[in-house]
Amino acid sequence: MTTTLIILVVAIPLVVTLLLVVYVIAVYNNLVTLRNRYKNAFSQIDVQLKRRYDLIPNLVETAKGYMKHERETLEAVIAARNAALQAVQAVAGHVGEPSAMRALAAAEGTLGGALGRLLAVMEAYPDLKANQNMMALQEELTSTENKVAFARQGYNDAVTTYNTAREQFPAVIFANMFGFQEASLWEIESQAERQAPQVKF
Repeated sequence: MTTTLIILVVAIPLVVTLLLVVYVIAVYNNLVTLRNRYKNAFSQIDVQLKRRYDLIPNLVETAKGYMKHERETLEAVIAARNAALQAVQAVAGHVGEPSAMRALAAAEGTLGGALGRLLAVMEAYPDLKANQNMMALQEELTSTENKVAFARQGYNDAVTTYNTAREQFPAVIFANMFGFQEASLWEIESQAERQAPQVKF
């Protein structure tokens, strides 16, 4: 064998192996980047949900003075808010996991329903509707609801990009090998949960 042939026999497998290693590293790094993007997108939802959770007690306190006979409605809103807050805290370490995302979506749906009932009951109290503080809180809540919806869309877009990248061949082989699990979209399951609280002035 000539020296050139020996070099080719040794070099070709070495180059192929090196290219394969570089490709696996690129796939791994891409999946890490995409996973971090959807986790960041969820943190944007978390910021807006915290803002909403902070507004709700102020809304209830303002309404409490006018709605003395609606204690059950006010308590339902606070209970739903607390449950949703616990659900979002539980998701923090498990972003994208299907069971955690379903629990959060259900808690958010319950909160949305309770807020909707509160806002509907408030219609019967003209003095409350005219209260400047209540009007400001309702405006802030409406703005926050829009920001939550936008953040959810960003999260779902990031999850879809990640899931698509991890399911494509041959990346799926390496994704499974390195433990990149499918991420769950934030989906609203019941029709009642799809209704955002309507704030009317």
